[in-house]
Amino acid sequence: MATAVAPHIYWIISRAAGSAALVLASLSVCVGLSMGGRFLKRRGPDLRVTHEALSLATIAALLVHGLSLLGDAYLHPSILDVSVPFVSDYRAPWMAMGLVGGWAMILLGLSYYFRGKIGPARWRVLHRFTALAWLFGLAHSLGEGSDAGEAWFLIMVAVVTVPVLALMVVRWWNSPAHSTKAGVQVAR
Repeated sequence: MATAVAPHIYWIISRAAGSAALVLASLSVCVGLSMGGRFLKRRGPDLRVTHEALSLATIAALLVHGLSLLGDAYLHPSILDVSVPFVSDYRAPWMAMGLVGGWAMILLGLSYYFRGKIGPARWRVLHRFTALAWLFGLAHSLGEGSDAGEAWFLIMVAVVTVPVLALMVVRWWNSPAHSTKAGVQVAR
């Protein structure tokens, strides 16, 4: 058994870390949307530490996902292939989406520690792009993932995606910009 797994260990590690990154990022985005959308304001626990821990765990899983591929005997990627969008020709659009989404998740996650320098208002606007980064990661998972057609993977994706998408819709629906537009349409 060990001899059968050994040649594929880097791919297996990358695959597991990619799945973990998707689950952790989805949970982090859910927690963030719940906090930012004021769904839990004054009604629940302070989830900032949970959100931070999930974000850091996502970053770690993303790094393991990409870096473990450097040992993959099938792909033989270079450091540029796993770190710069459009360098690798392996499933290029999906790989590029994953790299853009991954780097965005890392940078946006770490931007929390620079809020003071960025300014809280600008940081909040910048941090909203996390949802877009998450969507890029989701597209990467469904387009390039070797398990993308497997029932267990699609069920896992649905379980972690549906709550995020539902919270995004609720947050958008309750946003001041949407409420103002809706009010204007009702007045007409």
